[in-house]
Amino acid sequence: MIGGEMLASAIRMTIPILLTALGAIHAERSGIVNIGLEGMMIVGSFWAAFGAYHYGPLAGLLFGIMAGGALALVHAAATVTFRVDHIVSGVALNIIAYGTTRFASLSIFDRATTSPHVQSLPAIDIPVLDRLPLIAPLASNVSPVVILTFALVFLTRWVLSETTFGLRLRAVGENPQAADTLGVNVFAMRYAGVIISGLFAGLAGAYLAVEHTGMYVEGMTQGKGFIALAAMIFGNWGPIGAMGASLLFGLSEALALRQVVEFIPYEFFKMLPYVLTIIVVGGIVQRSRPPAAVGTSYERGE
Repeated sequence: MIGGEMLASAIRMTIPILLTALGAIHAERSGIVNIGLEGMMIVGSFWAAFGAYHYGPLAGLLFGIMAGGALALVHAAATVTFRVDHIVSGVALNIIAYGTTRFASLSIFDRATTSPHVQSLPAIDIPVLDRLPLIAPLASNVSPVVILTFALVFLTRWVLSETTFGLRLRAVGENPQAADTLGVNVFAMRYAGVIISGLFAGLAGAYLAVEHTGMYVEGMTQGKGFIALAAMIFGNWGPIGAMGASLLFGLSEALALRQVVEFIPYEFFKMLPYVLTIIVVGGIVQRSRPPAAVGTSYERGE
């Protein structure tokens, strides 16, 4: 039976996937495929641990966000300005992120794969809800990043649907030629979409290091950047749908940590998130409708 503790664990597992999926939505809505999100999470987690170790948890989160945004800027320059293939650029950034963080870890912490333990932000209790028996595990000792993440879901929905920025971002991802004709700066919007995706992925990595684990551990992202892309596709490139898909993936990860059926091998639960990813990419993607111009480069005059 799935109880409150299991759901609380599922939500904690959901946060890095959901944050990264929200970032992916911004990038792909602008027309840029960003499979470098895994690398942006990696650098976010390492530099968040560095910042938290030296300056405190809030600084750590900011360091992680900036690190993810910096790597995203490289991806934006490669794909938008230099028109490098989006997949090639993303793969290269993932490799660079892995190598540079190991080098930095050796140089800064004198350890190849871990950092010292760091302090987390003070947990909070949600008033009233923390006293209800069934909901108390979900509303007690909650990381502020959890609340921020769910707020960002609805903020993202509002920005994409109701603001000039969001409408222009979506227009660039659907038909950059038409948007350019109407005076929209296609390159600026695509840069913005990719950088926002990096900021979100950096925060996701920072959450893992500062709030979830309390330290940087090499490989701690465990493919969550790719799972986030699957959640985005499952959610049909929308924040509400991505939230539902991320919760599903988060629940599958929580099941892997808490074996709820004794006669089912632990390894079965451990592989659930990755099996779900394959199912989503292999089946749901055929019925989903991505932005029309996603994955294509644009040059004025084409």
